[in-house]
Amino acid sequence: MPTKAATTSTLHRLTAFSTNPDGGNPAGVWVGDALPDPATMQRIAADVGYSETAFVSPATGFDRVVRYYSPEAEVSFCGHATIATGVAIGEAGGDGTYRLATLVGEIPVTVRTHDGIRQASLTSVDPTHTPTPDALLTGVLGALGWSRNDLDSSIPPARAYAGAWHLVLAATSAERLADLDYDFATLKATMLDDGLTTIQLIWREGPALFHSRNPFPVGGVVEDPATGAAAAALGGYLRAAELVSVPGRIVIRQGEAMGRPSRLTVDIPAEGGIVVTGAAVRI
Repeated sequence: MPTKAATTSTLHRLTAFSTNPDGGNPAGVWVGDALPDPATMQRIAADVGYSETAFVSPATGFDRVVRYYSPEAEVSFCGHATIATGVAIGEAGGDGTYRLATLVGEIPVTVRTHDGIRQASLTSVDPTHTPTPDALLTGVLGALGWSRNDLDSSIPPARAYAGAWHLVLAATSAERLADLDYDFATLKATMLDDGLTTIQLIWREGPALFHSRNPFPVGGVVEDPATGAAAAALGGYLRAAELVSVPGRIVIRQGEAMGRPSRLTVDIPAEGGIVVTGAAVRI
């Protein structure tokens, strides 16, 4: 009886949304000729220990299948791991546009090299948003230790989606955003009940400059230093709520409070998916 050939694979470690290995958000990128079974992917992601690991197959070509795992569970879509994936496969296959088949749909990723640094631009699925139920807002604010007076009324709370659901909460000041000390277990339970991936806490410094912090307890992570999926969801929400001019671009600075500064560039077209761009380098 013939035996099944062993899968050839390589595990890469990169940090996304930074040109410095000490910045950005680390991600694992597993590339092989066939995806492992779910239990194996979960085990590998837990062993890697980053907030997400992307699993990519096949190992060559411009059409790939991608699955994302946090240390605790599969994630429908992950932006920073997609940026890391784009750069990792771009190193092997060259610059160009790769089509990634994810659980939420096809995500085109365009890889470019500038001054020796590769960067990737993902185009999200069509974004959407919903108002925040009062019970959800009360529960999240309680877990965060925030009050409703801490919220910037010019950017109302919203559940926003561009591949994964995030709760957008805008702080009134940089000081409010800087003071993050939340009840991990309570916030995790509240988020799981609502199907949220992260809480996107933002402060708008200027018309096109935002600062963000993203609690990610459902993935077993206190805080994410760069969250591309949340950036795409925010861009879609700002467009739909007419809080930015379109077409337009915003920049999100994240991870600074963690000592892992990240820069996410978000291009917001008049319609369709949101484009999130960042560099990635090997760790």
